Amino acid sequence: MSGPRKVHIKSYGCQMNVYDSHRMADMLAPQGFVETATAEDADVVILNTCHIREKASEKVFSELGRLRKLKTAAERRGRRLVVAVAGCVAQAEGEEIIRRSPVVDLVVGPQSYHRLPSLLGRAEHEAGVVDTEFPVEDKFDILIPPGREAIRRRGVAAFVTVQEGCDKFCTFCVVPYTRGAETSRPVVQIVAEVERLSEAGVREVTLIGQNVNAYHGAGPDGLPWTLGRLIHRLAEVRGIARLRYTTSHPCDIEASLIAAHRDVPQLMPLLHLPVQSGSDRILAAMNRRHTRADYTAAVERMRTARPDLAVTSDFIVGFPGETEEDFRETLKIVEEVGYASAFSFIFSPRPGTPAASMDEQVCPAVKAERLQRLQAAIDRHRTAFNVRCLGARFEVLLEKPGRRRGQLVGRSPYLQAVQMAADSSRIGEIVAATITEVSANSLFAVLAEPPADAWQARSALMPAGA
Repeated sequence: MSGPRKVHIKSYGCQMNVYDSHRMADMLAPQGFVETATAEDADVVILNTCHIREKASEKVFSELGRLRKLKTAAERRGRRLVVAVAGCVAQAEGEEIIRRSPVVDLVVGPQSYHRLPSLLGRAEHEAGVVDTEFPVEDKFDILIPPGREAIRRRGVAAFVTVQEGCDKFCTFCVVPYTRGAETSRPVVQIVAEVERLSEAGVREVTLIGQNVNAYHGAGPDGLPWTLGRLIHRLAEVRGIARLRYTTSHPCDIEASLIAAHRDVPQLMPLLHLPVQSGSDRILAAMNRRHTRADYTAAVERMRTARPDLAVTSDFIVGFPGETEEDFRETLKIVEEVGYASAFSFIFSPRPGTPAASMDEQVCPAVKAERLQRLQAAIDRHRTAFNVRCLGARFEVLLEKPGRRRGQLVGRSPYLQAVQMAADSSRIGEIVAATITEVSANSLFAVLAEPPADAWQARSALMPAGA
């Protein structure tokens, strides 16, 4: 008697892809599929792709070259290996993927995951199935919720998509073309999912969306709710001790979200707020719809509401037309805001976006040199932020075993990895810990008695610029 079929899903890029990969596995579970960690062991391999970063497509085609050899070897043993490409590269490239890489049996866009079982069924009998349409039905109404055991395998922290797509149309970004217009899930649907997660042992939930603070889902009262109001509601779900959200747009920082940071203790004191550039001229060319002053004012409003707030960001270096003066404005905003950390990337033209055909493309050598300078500035502030954590007492959510025996790894309120000696039975607990050592990528801590004053614990660390 043959065993269950196995599916291997490899995710690239953003947290939403991780979430979507879990939903794909959940859709396939009733069809008799179980997840496997290796492609070599799988009957179906799905590459869930990201189209944001440079050479994203080429990375996918490189992986497909490896899978071609794997598929040939499987066929020699009389076994069929089905290869699927999903995600934003699938949406952007479509049938081009089949043309360039005949090893692919199925190409499926982000809006069609709820049709994955039937699409895989077609792919077993048809060559080169492609589904990159934007369906009329809402995929979130059809997706199968994960079972309790699946949730437990994935750990004590989970992502929940609340919003998808973007209407901002930044000139460098493919999201409006690959994920579509902004849509928000209804409040009751999100609450039900978070309640299921809590019942299975999840303690921390991160709300995700391409433009998450533009959330405007229908509430149980029939009115559109803001993200701030949604956060207040989710804080009432028993067992959920921590809430986060990402990624935000500066234009959508509004009063209820600021109030949530002030009033909801479950909402962690960390704000990821991409700025992309410190130059107003470049921000206008990017169609970011905010100025440098708008951005710093939004940060200041947040820090006034939550004094221990830390801020992280995204930067693009070498956008078309960026001068040395423009770049210096970016370095200045790093100093002004004092980021706890940030992601920074060299501009790479994404096909189909306005920026791809702009004049005054910056030469690669200049972009590389500017990126090095920016990352040095970011690293300096990140190191200073971490050093200020020495001796601080944090609540740490213990998530998984560490590399050493008797060690667990958790997360600080600021999302830093924290390593400490603790028994594995404590995974899922939130413990008071004193930070004793700082390395490049982690904090080290020992168990501590919780402080009597909870507000004192929240305010123990003041980020740079606060």
